[in-house]
Amino acid sequence: MSTSTRPNILMIYTGGTIGMIENPNTRALEPFDFDHLIDNVPKIRMLDFDIANYQFEKPVDSSAMNTSHWVDIARVIEDNYDKYDGFVVLHGTDTMAYTASALSFMLENLDKPVIITGSQLPIGEVRTDGEENLITALQVAAAREQNGTPMVREVAILFENYLWRGNRSTKHSADHFNAFKSNNYPELARIGLGITYNKEALWRVPAAGPLKVHSSMDPNVLYIDLFPGICETTIRHLLATPGLKGVVLKTFGAGNGPSDPWFLKALKEAIDNGVVIVNVTQCSNGSVHQQRYLTGWGLAQIGVVSGHDLTSEAAITKLMHLFGEGLTSEQVKNAMEVSIRGEMSL
Repeated sequence: MSTSTRPNILMIYTGGTIGMIENPNTRALEPFDFDHLIDNVPKIRMLDFDIANYQFEKPVDSSAMNTSHWVDIARVIEDNYDKYDGFVVLHGTDTMAYTASALSFMLENLDKPVIITGSQLPIGEVRTDGEENLITALQVAAAREQNGTPMVREVAILFENYLWRGNRSTKHSADHFNAFKSNNYPELARIGLGITYNKEALWRVPAAGPLKVHSSMDPNVLYIDLFPGICETTIRHLLATPGLKGVVLKTFGAGNGPSDPWFLKALKEAIDNGVVIVNVTQCSNGSVHQQRYLTGWGLAQIGVVSGHDLTSEAAITKLMHLFGEGLTSEQVKNAMEVSIRGEMSL
């Protein structure tokens, strides 16, 4: 941490709409230099902070994000962890919830703020939401409790009027400035005339040691999104994917699926072959209760793991993280039932 009384913040620019500018010839949005980003937000200079920046050599559209980019972000934080009081990651909105979830699992013993933000409109636009999001994210990253410890000690998403836990968030709107929502966990802070922190919701588990970065993420996972009429050929084709280790099964309501014998048989065969299948609901809020209805009970009986109230983004990245750690299928099953970074309510 900085020895100065001024907050020392590192901004990490990965790409995304916030750093885009319209090409006058093609009218398409293209990334531009980080310095131009700062020039478009002169109010940053009014903050009494020491602000440094790190820019990806080639800005990444968030739809092109992959596990290697998550590792790049985590490594930048690791390499600069002792130099700065907090971190602001500028990121595109489309996969922001995936990145926030992944980083929460990758950054063990995180005891400083990692605030991810972006915008729906480029920061050079007259009506941009990027300016306010960026300034507020910096303020949140710099916020301290009375004893001097960071107010936020986790990975969080800052967007418009709210600060959300990263691994509880999902993008719910492509049109509104309040683009993110956490349906099963309250806001960490509400942004209005001031910033009001919900201290009861903030992560307050003491760090068990120094920051530890888990850089191995295993991408051999997939979603199966159920729908009425899904056929056996489709299910078996997906479950036969070479190298498959984990599946997030997006089910109906409180964790229900088809009652056809072939469906349960196909899933059980995959589970017996070591594939971990996690049950999450397609509903925007609520939790999986596999024992509530007969169809959900059948899934529990064959070894499908309850994802409780995990978001689909947190479920898939948690599987990547756990398999990346080299855990066995049984160990991954057990870990998926436990909250390790505040990603689920039990």
